[in-house]
Amino acid sequence: MTRRELLRALPVAAAGMAAASCGYALAGRGSFLPAYIRTLGIPMFQNATPYQSVEQLFTNKVRLEFQSSRRYTVVPSDEGVDGIVRGSIQNISLAPVGLNDQQLASRVRFTVIVKVSLEDVKAQKTLWENPSLSFSDEYDLASRTGAAVNVAAFVDNDRVAMDRISTDFARSVVSAILEAF
Repeated sequence: MTRRELLRALPVAAAGMAAASCGYALAGRGSFLPAYIRTLGIPMFQNATPYQSVEQLFTNKVRLEFQSSRRYTVVPSDEGVDGIVRGSIQNISLAPVGLNDQQLASRVRFTVIVKVSLEDVKAQKTLWENPSLSFSDEYDLASRTGAAVNVAAFVDNDRVAMDRISTDFARSVVSAILEAF
């Protein structure tokens, strides 16, 4: 095949490939949940870590994220609902990933591991679950003077980062549940 023939055939091949595309679609366009699920119960997540009140923050963010979709009524109970989202915070860890001029941690990688599931009350079955959903992100430390990275101090003192972490986590969980990934 000559170069000229190849150049003529290229647009035809490209059009054929486009027509036979795999059906890829953007995320966030729908929900795989049954249509009868309109009310979601999201009871307080369990907390298997020594860090107090993180379960409240993460649970509330997941509730708010489901509410913001405007497709579901969210209640803090598992009674009188169509579906139940349950969660258990299994582990929280910090690891330094950036150092300042004094070789002290200035940036950390925060990782939270959560067991999450969505139960269909009517069908009495689990529609989605992840027994060890790992969510990680990096954050600048508010105080760059500490000699060691301390999870408890980070959880207790860096409210802006904890708010961002819990919001990002909630978006990930709700997206995973609604899109069945």
